[in-house]
Amino acid sequence: MKYNEIFKNGYGEESLPADFDYVTEINKLKKEKNAIILGHYYQIPEVQNISDYLGDSLALAQAAEKTDADIIIFAGVSFMAETAKILNPTKKVIIPDLNAGCSLSDSCPPDEFEKFVKKHRNHTVITYVNSSTKVKALSDIICTSSNAVKMVNSLPKDEKVLFAPDKNLGSYIQKITKREMVIWDGACHVHKQFSLPRIVELMKQYPEAELIAHPECPNEILIISAFVGSTSALLNYVSTSKKQQFIVATESGILHQMNLKNPEKHLIPAPPEDSTCGCNDCSFMKLITLKKIYLSLKYELPEIEIPEDLRIKALIPLKRMLDLSI
Repeated sequence: MKYNEIFKNGYGEESLPADFDYVTEINKLKKEKNAIILGHYYQIPEVQNISDYLGDSLALAQAAEKTDADIIIFAGVSFMAETAKILNPTKKVIIPDLNAGCSLSDSCPPDEFEKFVKKHRNHTVITYVNSSTKVKALSDIICTSSNAVKMVNSLPKDEKVLFAPDKNLGSYIQKITKREMVIWDGACHVHKQFSLPRIVELMKQYPEAELIAHPECPNEILIISAFVGSTSALLNYVSTSKKQQFIVATESGILHQMNLKNPEKHLIPAPPEDSTCGCNDCSFMKLITLKKIYLSLKYELPEIEIPEDLRIKALIPLKRMLDLSI
């Protein structure tokens, strides 16, 4: 069966029985093909549950670097799968849906970013991992929300920094490090849409609840938060805090792990501005399903491919981050 017949619009359309046991069949294929599933915390619960390794961007990059699997199925978005391929050129890296992009990465077109970098030649370029391979290749150091402050502080204090692409994370880092920084004007569609008025109303409704937020959120939300941290840091905070109620301002997928680890605690997803629901989902993350994972593993498609010269350029700043994160 040809590629286009299997993955119309980037995902599998093959007809399967309604009672098809995806979990059993996926596990069989993983064993047969020496494959591993790397899953992000923002995936739907059933995808999180079947992942061999679950984590945030930093943890998944580290897992990709260390794996001895022949095939990596990346249950996340495109830049994450590209990162795995940059680190594993001889391995087959597959993303179950080619449409699983990233609004933050898209907010930083490589051609425009290259002009921006040239305009600030005397700056060290620190780029958030939520970026394309071409943008990574234009960078000096890659960072994640878990280690961004550490990456900035690894530089001499008089060194000027250009940060991209998330303006909210960049502003947060600038405030913490008190460094001179030029910041690219990009944002994540999930985090920038949180509604401050609706969050304030929730805080009134649940006066015992702590607001915790990801640093990609706008500053007006961060300044009223009891805790600000990466996805994994937020998960750890809920698990170690003595508080019993939390308003969580990040992508709603993390609530699955928070609930599994803390079934006795009350977790309230922070709402966006333009929705009546009480959650804020990444539409790209939610494209990955068990069916797509099964079909992508069965046919070993769609495969991530990166030209070798571009991969090597992007590997240098990525390895610099990983070496500093040990």
